Amino acid sequence: MGAIRQAVIMAAGRGQRMMPATQYMPKAMVPYAESTLIARGIGKLRPGIEQIHVTVGYKGAMLAAHLIEHEVTSVHNTDGKSNSWWIHHSLLSKIDEPVFVLTCDNVTDIDFAELADDYFALGAPPCLLVPVAPVPGLDGDFIFHDNQVVTRLTRDEPSPIYACGIQVLNPARVAAMTPADGDFGTVWDSLMAEGQLLVSRVQPRNWYSVDTLDHLERAIEKMAGD
Repeated sequence: MGAIRQAVIMAAGRGQRMMPATQYMPKAMVPYAESTLIARGIGKLRPGIEQIHVTVGYKGAMLAAHLIEHEVTSVHNTDGKSNSWWIHHSLLSKIDEPVFVLTCDNVTDIDFAELADDYFALGAPPCLLVPVAPVPGLDGDFIFHDNQVVTRLTRDEPSPIYACGIQVLNPARVAAMTPADGDFGTVWDSLMAEGQLLVSRVQPRNWYSVDTLDHLERAIEKMAGD
């Protein structure tokens, strides 16, 4: 099996639903577990990942300074762009190898080496979604699949798993196969049409997504000790 050497953390969002905390700081810098949401995510990746890239937008200069302190590899300004814009339009589009992709509001405990093994065992697809069992109070795209090949993503019909915001994808391959406009919904639809969107057999041992201040409190409780 191969290794995955790089990761992208998406941290460009305004975090409107976390006001008033995000009036003065980007969502990624909201305090969490004696650190910040994004610093915790960087710490989870650091032991096995050689290069960590981050997309920034809202209060990007403040976040970039924070990221420099944590010695990330590169920072990419995607302010005002869609969540998948960087795949087609930034220097990250030149990466022709798999990268872990996470959102800054993912609070997770996952074995990245096990996830990498599953990615390569499934044939190293252009994009692999990481699923979780649905969590009450958190919205997500329910995943339907046939032998790990995703056939449908929907919020209208429940299934045993939904997308957790973690992916493994090859930016150069995805850029070549999908439209340069739109968002991740567009990317996934295009890959599904070609049978090239898969879902992993590996799930996080523990997971929560922080979209509101209430979610933040729940994450602190749920992930205590992680």
